[in-house]
Amino acid sequence: MRVMANRPKPEVFDKQARSYAVKRETAVLVDWRRRLLEAAEGQVLELAVGAGANFPYYPPGVRVTAVDFSTGMLEHARKAAARSQLEVQFVCGDIEGLPLPEQGFDTVISTLSLCAYEHPLAVLKKMRRWCRPTGRILLLEHGKSTNRPLSFLQKAADPLMHRMVGCHLTRDIDALVQEAGLRVERTERCWAGMGSLIWARP
Repeated sequence: MRVMANRPKPEVFDKQARSYAVKRETAVLVDWRRRLLEAAEGQVLELAVGAGANFPYYPPGVRVTAVDFSTGMLEHARKAAARSQLEVQFVCGDIEGLPLPEQGFDTVISTLSLCAYEHPLAVLKKMRRWCRPTGRILLLEHGKSTNRPLSFLQKAADPLMHRMVGCHLTRDIDALVQEAGLRVERTERCWAGMGSLIWARP
């Protein structure tokens, strides 16, 4: 496993694993996860699976490859998969340096993970390569708010949040998706303009 020099180490997320597991049932996130993930089908790749918060909302019949570089997160995710009776193959590794088969997945999913990568654009381009041409890329991400006063506060808080929990607050998700060459079918904004639900094609 290769960890990028300027990004948080797995131990930062190991310490947060228990709180992630507790928070995964937050009502507003449940609704967004359910609406996004109903589009998942076939062979699914989920990046930065965390504590397995998405597992209860996958349609029947999907087969999931779940990747995370935190062993603490994967421990909780395995329990979540068992409760959801979901077929999951777990991979412990850094997605920014992990080789995965090109055009190997029908659905590629990221929920609340682009904030943590050192090179989010490179990750989105990899997602495009890993997804089959007829497949779909599903994103639930947070970033720079469309509300200007709020975006100013995000900019001020960003260095502290990155040090504490490994999260950047100011990424322009829409711009990154466009630059990565994804074909967006549908977008919804949430969280006072900070959040984005995106249904896209490679």
